[in-house]
Amino acid sequence: MKSVGCLIVAALSLAPGLRATEVKIFLTQSQSAFLEGELESLSVDPLGVLRLADRTARVATIEEPFLLAASELPDGWVVGTGNAGKVLKIHRDGEVELLFEADEPEIFAIWADSEGTIYAGSSPQGSVYRHSGGETEKIFSPEQTYIWDLVGDGNDGLLVATGTEGKLFRVSPDGTGELLYDSNDIHLRSMTRLEEGGALVGTAGEGLVLHIAEDGRARTLYDAAAPEIVAFASDPKGGAWFAALASEASFVDLNPSGKAQQKSGNGGEDKEESDKNGSEVEVEASSKAPAVGSRPPSFSGARSELFHWSPDTGVVSVWKFKEETIFGLLWEDERLWVGTGLDGKLYSYQNELMVLEKDLDESQIIDLVPGSAGPAFATTNAAALYRFESGTETKGALTSAVADALQTSTFGTLRWRGKTPDGTRARFSFRGGLSATPDNTWTDWTDPTEGKEISLRDLEPSRYLQWRVELLGSEDRTPEIHGVEISYLQSNQKPRIEQLETLGPGQILVPNNFNPSSQIFEPAHPNRDGIFSALGAGPAREGRSLKALWKRGYRTLRWKASDPNKDQLTYALSFRREDDADGWLTMADDLEEDHYSFDSTVLPDGEYRFRITASDAPSNLERNQLDTSKVSELVIIDHSPPALGSVGAAGPGRLRVAVEDVHSILRETVVSVNAGPWEEATVADDLLDAHNEALLIDVDQDTSLLLVRLTDSSFNIVTYDLSEHLP
Repeated sequence: MKSVGCLIVAALSLAPGLRATEVKIFLTQSQSAFLEGELESLSVDPLGVLRLADRTARVATIEEPFLLAASELPDGWVVGTGNAGKVLKIHRDGEVELLFEADEPEIFAIWADSEGTIYAGSSPQGSVYRHSGGETEKIFSPEQTYIWDLVGDGNDGLLVATGTEGKLFRVSPDGTGELLYDSNDIHLRSMTRLEEGGALVGTAGEGLVLHIAEDGRARTLYDAAAPEIVAFASDPKGGAWFAALASEASFVDLNPSGKAQQKSGNGGEDKEESDKNGSEVEVEASSKAPAVGSRPPSFSGARSELFHWSPDTGVVSVWKFKEETIFGLLWEDERLWVGTGLDGKLYSYQNELMVLEKDLDESQIIDLVPGSAGPAFATTNAAALYRFESGTETKGALTSAVADALQTSTFGTLRWRGKTPDGTRARFSFRGGLSATPDNTWTDWTDPTEGKEISLRDLEPSRYLQWRVELLGSEDRTPEIHGVEISYLQSNQKPRIEQLETLGPGQILVPNNFNPSSQIFEPAHPNRDGIFSALGAGPAREGRSLKALWKRGYRTLRWKASDPNKDQLTYALSFRREDDADGWLTMADDLEEDHYSFDSTVLPDGEYRFRITASDAPSNLERNQLDTSKVSELVIIDHSPPALGSVGAAGPGRLRVAVEDVHSILRETVVSVNAGPWEEATVADDLLDAHNEALLIDVDQDTSLLLVRLTDSSFNIVTYDLSEHLP
């Protein structure tokens, strides 16, 4: 089951007086959103209008594993199959008749003339068969591996497009064949005959559209970035539609040793960002990585692109399918029909819009042929033939993609936009669960319900939701769905605090663009509600980058928090002495930043703990608000400088000086003699790493001023005059 990919999640503020109590919305109102679901007998146009599809009927199911080509007959249809090379006739009533079986296993090309004479091209080791009057004969063997397409030449002859040497043959009624055109490409993949004579031929390898005159002269009309021109359809104004393909599902296998990898003309090492006609794709041919089907490994364009050509305007790109693979085209009923795989979708292109007309269970619509009420279309995987009938379907349904609310949620109301003409109906059902794929742990489908607003309050809270709409109409009337929205409220969960840290003494955080001349750097006025002064941080801005500076006497707390419901969070800070477990006192509240710098000189020296509390109050009603807290590691507050202990002789010309600090370890001890430069003092045990240390200072008789400066790890600094202790 596909999960929702095109649903829009919106939010509504439903509680007056609150800043962001949010009910979220699943919104489905586009063609792509509806196509994420599973459609049955429905169509959807590019504007996202869902309606009952034109009526179709399955004429016949074919027992052969693959149906590869089809053509219309006066009294039915003829199809070519694989893997036994059978050519079958399908009668109007659905009867399937075996006409003949070729020596080769695949029939990729079928064409029938107006009299019902059938021509079939077999592959590999291609041959052309003719079936007429109940008799079958092999009339032409061009010594080519594949016969890809057949079409009448307008003079009782036959055009035969082949591969893997890319040759076009003309075959006379008596079976005599002549080479009409020898291409530089691997395959001549598809073709259509022009009314004024000649033919348009599409190649596979270089992706060329060629105009080949009746005398065999050829000129290139278009050079596509995609490597395969797969199908043509003539239009009534003398132009033609064609599809360029770059798909793993293609019948053509373009391997790196063939001409398909030599589009650049130098063995495939060039990179082409676009073709000379401006198609927006990128393809890099490589002699090392093979193509899959007709898709080069580095091709980043759409799998199918639809073009229109006319003698007046040339070639124009009209539509791209990023994922769909076009297999068949047909102009009929004043519109272009487009058959695709791998999901078996039939589209019509009209008024510059692509309309989904049919979504089949079969995975590929392989060919389209004319029909009285609309095209007949052949499918493979599984092999079948369908045809349109007059009127629309009277019943159809859409089962939506699975919508993910991200948390267990209560679902509210479904609202839909559209219309139900007299005699038509739209009925909705729902189910939910906690597993991403619907299974037996999900709720049962609710009973179908009608109405423009439908309550889901009785559906048990779930994370995942699926809805289904059934459209009921008549042959000439259909309901329409323009958009569906479902409200839901996530079950509130506590915020999460992943980290709380205390920066080193004196470290503060300021914005990267901090400028003391234009922003507040000194503390704001003392907090009227307490003892703490904080830096003027300015308004909170999401994603603002920070840098660290140093300011004597300040400490900074920094935290990282998140909310499973994506709620807005505010923070409160409190503190206590380490020896007073219940003595929490407020420092600050209603904070929106993720850090707080404060003047710590207001706290007496000692050991402290700090606590951050994150609350989702801004996004929830009071009864639903949740918070969570985290306590910091032990923090030492120390504003007292190191103290001088005993001073005494440690031998001739040397003093032993004891120093100590109650709360912090000593960080630096330096000595100045006679106002000279500060030099590092010698530590008796060679390690400056304790609260109490002994310093060894060498002096001589010329020393008149002896100073020692001490710095602890809290950056408290003091200088002592030891001159009175000189020998």
